[in-house]
Amino acid sequence: MVDSQKLENGPAWYCLQAQPKHEHIAAASLRKLQGVEVYCPRIRYRKATRRGAVWFIEAMFPGYLFARFDYLDMHLAVRHANGVSTILHFGSRVPRLDDPLIASMRELHPGTEQEVIVIDPEINPGSVVAIASGIFAGLETLVTKVLPAKQRVCVLLNFLGREIEAQIGHEELVHPGSSIRMQSGAA
Repeated sequence: MVDSQKLENGPAWYCLQAQPKHEHIAAASLRKLQGVEVYCPRIRYRKATRRGAVWFIEAMFPGYLFARFDYLDMHLAVRHANGVSTILHFGSRVPRLDDPLIASMRELHPGTEQEVIVIDPEINPGSVVAIASGIFAGLETLVTKVLPAKQRVCVLLNFLGREIEAQIGHEELVHPGSSIRMQSGAA
């Protein structure tokens, strides 16, 4: 039980725990409540899958989001909003987050639409990339040229002991840190 005597009046930022993979649902539900401001940053990135390079969107802080509200007036409505698991607390203490903390997080990526931060590292000559699909899926290679008009790049493949330059679509490449291991055979 939270001790309401220790809580200050007025709106403040609180950390909320969302139900698994429901951060965006919790944020949408909370935005419908009068007097509640929400900050739920998400990242959009490209990752290699068996189908090739695919864009994913997920929470920057998996399982958590932030909301600004008056705890005494709104904690029940916030706690029971769709997608919210609980308001983060430690025993009877409910920590408040400083306004400058949330403001500084927002300043890192100003102007991001719907709080979605796109992570799409630039591919330049000399970049090491991984091929996301096809018979060379998972193979790391070196970019030799970028052909912007065609959205293609030239890569240097080591094939049968020889280095061969080949063209491949930009969308079929991922940076090695964002690729997954390709498994042969059916899943």
